[in-house]
Amino acid sequence: MSDRTPLLLLPGLLCTARLWHAQIDALDDVAESQVADLTRDDSIGAMAARALADAPPRFALAALSMGGYVAFEILRRAPERVTRLALIATSARPDSPERAAQRRRGIDAIGRGRFVGVTRQLLPSLVHPSHVDGPTGGIVQAMAREIGAEGYLRQQAAILGRPDSTPLLARIAVPTLIVVGAEDRLTPPVEAEAMQAGIPGATLHRLDVCGHLPPLEQSTGTSRLLRDWLSVP
Repeated sequence: MSDRTPLLLLPGLLCTARLWHAQIDALDDVAESQVADLTRDDSIGAMAARALADAPPRFALAALSMGGYVAFEILRRAPERVTRLALIATSARPDSPERAAQRRRGIDAIGRGRFVGVTRQLLPSLVHPSHVDGPTGGIVQAMAREIGAEGYLRQQAAILGRPDSTPLLARIAVPTLIVVGAEDRLTPPVEAEAMQAGIPGATLHRLDVCGHLPPLEQSTGTSRLLRDWLSVP
């Protein structure tokens, strides 16, 4: 029997398992990693149900952005199965009206046949400016192309329909790590601070020179934080 910790990884919007490749490799000696498929369902509840059906009986749970919304739903449905929690570049709060309207405009554009994935112009809203033209930017664009228009529509519908998870925070009773990029424009540090304030004993780490995708932008630092988190008794 392996003594590695089962680790369930949840990607974000328009992200594939490639998001977590560096962490899977770096943590291979201590974690048996599995990446959930969050591309096939159009509600957070259905995403959580599919992830739970495929997951080990008990597992550590690490999630980025949209994956964080699924993580909160997993905790609502099966808190006894989660041994520890890592929330990366995410928020417990629902969209602001402005953000929800922006998502609906993106959905409407696809209805007019205009899915273009992640463009060069959009990258600065996702990653730190220093990562736009390097390999990170290329990975982000490749993941979006792989998910495609139909996957994007399902994911955006799920995000728009998600519940407010702030009432759940006080009930989270496992070791919790919160990570945010210091320059994250989509889920800025104030969102991470709100989660830390609500979750008993949670720790918060900010990563410099980092936007919304710490596992790609600061892969070594993210892996180090996750290794330390996995070792918490």
